[in-house]
Amino acid sequence: MGQLLKDKTIVITGCLRGIGKTTLEVFAQQGATIFACIQYPDPAFDVFIQELKQKHSVEITPVYFDLSDEEAIKTGMKQILAAKIPIDGLVNIAGMVYNGLFHMTNMETMRKVIEIDFVSQMLVTQYISKMMIKNKRGSIVNISSIAGIDGNPGQIAYSSAKAALIGATKTLSGELGQHNIRVNAIAPGIILTDMTKELAREKFDDLVKKSKIPRAGTPEEVANVLLYLISDMSAYVTGQVIRVDGGIG
Repeated sequence: MGQLLKDKTIVITGCLRGIGKTTLEVFAQQGATIFACIQYPDPAFDVFIQELKQKHSVEITPVYFDLSDEEAIKTGMKQILAAKIPIDGLVNIAGMVYNGLFHMTNMETMRKVIEIDFVSQMLVTQYISKMMIKNKRGSIVNISSIAGIDGNPGQIAYSSAKAALIGATKTLSGELGQHNIRVNAIAPGIILTDMTKELAREKFDDLVKKSKIPRAGTPEEVANVLLYLISDMSAYVTGQVIRVDGGIG
């Protein structure tokens, strides 16, 4: 089998670390041209993408914007549009986590988490999906969480924002399907990233024990599912939320 993303251009947010950085690497291996979105310039990241470009003979363009800054997001999206390259895929990975019980979470924090984990994703998607409509094709994948499906005590803001992403995924799959654009979501479980390091050890271990595959997942295992959903292998899959959680339940 050849490269699954050869001749495709993909926008990925949250590429600086974790699942986003691994997805960038996997997609480059599969021949994609990539707009790699990160919050701020980073010398080590510049070295990383140069190595990927040389190793896989692909084009990777960094795009910088802060998800809490609407004007910065718009500027970043206009940079992508100005390249005048048809966009085949969008993966919304960037986000933040906040741990706090409901009565200990003030509304300013609630608004911030929902702004970054949901509203900003929708703004990015508005810009990119308009390009996809013009080209009559595309695949969009949102990174939700099992917390957005099952809930998770101590994560009221995060689980609410991730649940909103699932609702948007299902609604947008209906709105955009007529334009040959697919919209799906992934709900990762306990994945070995910097974000899960913020979980209390007891909570981390408890979730791992609940998994039918009793271990934490890896960013590569999430990136491989993203690859499937962005590629033509999933051409008849839309409106779905795929759990990548080792069978928690």
